[in-house]
Amino acid sequence: MNLTEVFIENPVIAAIRDEKDLEKALESKANIVFVLFGNIINIKSICHKLKEKEKKIFVHVDMIEGLKGDSAGIEYLKECVELDGIISTKTSNIKHATQVGLYAIQRIFIIDSLSLKTGVKNILEHRPTAVEVMPGIASKIINKLETKVKNIPIIAGGLIKEKKDVIESLSAGAVAISTTSWELWDL
Repeated sequence: MNLTEVFIENPVIAAIRDEKDLEKALESKANIVFVLFGNIINIKSICHKLKEKEKKIFVHVDMIEGLKGDSAGIEYLKECVELDGIISTKTSNIKHATQVGLYAIQRIFIIDSLSLKTGVKNILEHRPTAVEVMPGIASKIINKLETKVKNIPIIAGGLIKEKKDVIESLSAGAVAISTTSWELWDL
């Protein structure tokens, strides 16, 4: 099963920011987890707990304390931590992660037409495995982006707090959504 199919079959992604979120994610039906916290010392343990529950794990390398989001940091994660891929806003990290065989999700913030244009250019140039668009409630932007970057799955993230936000994002063309709202993890 390829990653796009995994997202389609598991459209609600648990995004965790602390230990309390981790505990909730371990007990939730969410099969995919975005790890948005941790440090060089505990990231291995966080991911191991999630793998014990057979979760797919993506670590946001820009948010891990003590881990420099560079090629050595990404190689450390690949060799020493049980994870499926990384998330990053940095195109160099996306490129390196794909080179070493990790899935790479590029997180982009769309705040105006220029950021949309730049985001599309970077996606087409660096070919991440998937793209996380923020804010995720911007269904018009998701639809526009989806027509420009065909064959790269789009994940909507940020400000998704209600079931209707999930439905709108998926209807606009996102294959999945990421949210920190626990109540949505069991949809």
